[in-house]
Amino acid sequence: MGAVYDTTLGRFRTASDPDTYNFNPDNLYQTPLERYSVFAKASYEISTGIEAYASAMYNRNIVANSAAASGTFTNPYFLPLSNPFLNAATRMQLCGASGASFRSGTGIASSTLSAAQCSAAAAATSTTAPEYQEVAVTLARRFVEYGPRFQSFESNQFQAVIGLRGDITPSLKYDISAQYGETLQNQTRLNWGSYSRVQQAMRAFSTTSCSVTTNGCVPINLFGPAGSITPAMIAFFDLDAFIKRKVKQSVVTASVSGDLFGLASPAAANPVAFSIGAEYRKLTAMSEPDAASQIQSEVLGTGARVPTDFGQYSVKEVFGELIVPVVEDVAFIRNLTLEAGIRYSDYTTTGGSTTWKVGGAWEPFEGLRLRSMYQRAVRSPNILELFRSPVTGLNNLTTDPCQAALPVGNAALTALCVATGAPAGSIGFIPQPSAGQINATTAGNRLLNVERSKSITIGAVIAPPQIQNLSLTVDYFDIRITDAITQPAQGDILNGCFSTALNPSLAYNSFCQLIGRNPINGGLNGAGETLGVILGYSNLGIIDTSGIDATLRYKTALSSDGDAGEVGIMVTGTYLNHYHFQANPLAITRNCTGYYSTNCTNPRAKWKVNTRLTYEKGPFDLSFYWRHISGVDVEPIAPSPRPANNVPQTGGPSLANFFDAYEKIPSYNYFDLTVSADIMKKLILTLTINNLFDKKPPIVGSGAGGTTFNNGNTFPTTYDTLGRSFTIGARVKF
Repeated sequence: MGAVYDTTLGRFRTASDPDTYNFNPDNLYQTPLERYSVFAKASYEISTGIEAYASAMYNRNIVANSAAASGTFTNPYFLPLSNPFLNAATRMQLCGASGASFRSGTGIASSTLSAAQCSAAAAATSTTAPEYQEVAVTLARRFVEYGPRFQSFESNQFQAVIGLRGDITPSLKYDISAQYGETLQNQTRLNWGSYSRVQQAMRAFSTTSCSVTTNGCVPINLFGPAGSITPAMIAFFDLDAFIKRKVKQSVVTASVSGDLFGLASPAAANPVAFSIGAEYRKLTAMSEPDAASQIQSEVLGTGARVPTDFGQYSVKEVFGELIVPVVEDVAFIRNLTLEAGIRYSDYTTTGGSTTWKVGGAWEPFEGLRLRSMYQRAVRSPNILELFRSPVTGLNNLTTDPCQAALPVGNAALTALCVATGAPAGSIGFIPQPSAGQINATTAGNRLLNVERSKSITIGAVIAPPQIQNLSLTVDYFDIRITDAITQPAQGDILNGCFSTALNPSLAYNSFCQLIGRNPINGGLNGAGETLGVILGYSNLGIIDTSGIDATLRYKTALSSDGDAGEVGIMVTGTYLNHYHFQANPLAITRNCTGYYSTNCTNPRAKWKVNTRLTYEKGPFDLSFYWRHISGVDVEPIAPSPRPANNVPQTGGPSLANFFDAYEKIPSYNYFDLTVSADIMKKLILTLTINNLFDKKPPIVGSGAGGTTFNNGNTFPTTYDTLGRSFTIGARVKF
């Protein structure tokens, strides 16, 4: 865990768990939201068969967020041995530390200092003095005196549509429209702090003056107890940041639909229906951050810089669809219908591509409908995937293969740690990932092409006429995406480089080339140009999933006259048969079914079932809602090298890196209750109690899944983090 400065002892000592800072209580799960919406629409019949229509919408959202206090976040700094807040004992500890890195006033680097050099450095009064020495340090000091970090997102969205529609003939309709929309978002960060100014404030020779005095520099005391960082110190390194983002979209579309001039199958009464059309879309996106936000790690606590980015593309499309009633009202064929569609798209970024589908439905008799669809689809990369500049952000990792003593005594691993960017003198002292996070660098790829998918669905709708208000739908789906626009799993890169199962000789291979360590301490995080793990976009991925969706509905009266009210049930569920992901041909085909991890990101439960029971009587309505999520486990480590046939396998972290309680999440059941009353059919009052029994979320730490999903020691997008909550609503009809 490293060393901690003990303000009572006045020196460094070995850190322990009580010395860590728990940031989770200060972070918000639910953020305050202000929303204002205006919508208007109008239509006017110009003449028979010609109707003009228009609509406009404006939304304004303000989201405010609060997070734990800012700090140094184990970024690399250079600390002068003449810093006025260093006492003699602490200075001698730094001078005698194994693996330390020093830099003199003449620019000469050294890994050791004698006692005489250390004492001389303490008296230095200039950064250019020959006796001046500064030591590379990674600091983890929270600025609790600063207060929480605040962040707000102010979004303004506008969209307008205008068009003409009507009838060409009694069976043919047309629709021509144009729309324009734009979204402007202003992001403001308050109380985050400046990395460069903290470094400037550390280079001081007295408690009142910095070596570089620009901008009114005030020396900072990082070695005192809580409260030692004064308002004057905070005022100097205080930094508020601003980012402006804008997205614009224009769409022009025209279509004709109806029956195909009365054409019909000889065995069907209903004619063939069709739709044809064309569409043009143009999308533009840009970001305009302030100067500080564009510098990597300059805004403390963000890690990633925000580049000035711009991207746009346009697409021209033509499409057509047919619905053909083939046979109607014959023995065992009450209805047999075929369906087909095709769309050709021409993107300015990826060129031409085609999507098509073919399927049908067979109703042998009333109450049973069988359906199936086969589809070949494509997706063109979006603006972010194409045009985003390289950005170094954060991802979760609990254990670095090169941290602390792990490479000591292992010549091959030591060489590999050095080859990926660790200074030779840092071996044995490389820090553990700070707060369970490391740097991850992503960037758009303008050479991306479309991803392609094959999907098949087979299903049935059962609604027997003998049982009123009963219906059951069951659909099997199987989807395979090739040339998928994906980023490699972080574990694929780290395991591909450092795992002896996948890289037996620990040779510097193509996976290792995607790792860039901190040039000062060899870690995988920190400010500056520490790339961490490079997660670039490519068309090399494969995603394969299948499962079953089902919905059951039933409603019945409790008495023949209906005076006792009605009860109803609706059950919707999804069974995940499998979810496999391969980032590129060199990676394993990862099995994420029923698992969670930094590689599988969020929990992928095999079963998700929602059940709603309702009772209605007159103006009153009572609803009981049950949400079920089946249990999931941490993705276990891959047992062997990637097999030749690429059989899907797990490839997560070793369970030795997890507390036992974090290795699995049991099945979860939530219950909600809603009561509503329709008062005089004009006023509807509603009371909802979510998470009725105040079920607490699972606690798995902050390094069990992907950073986007794993926050606050749990998975807020999957499990309820707020506990029991109440909502009261009213709706008035005029």
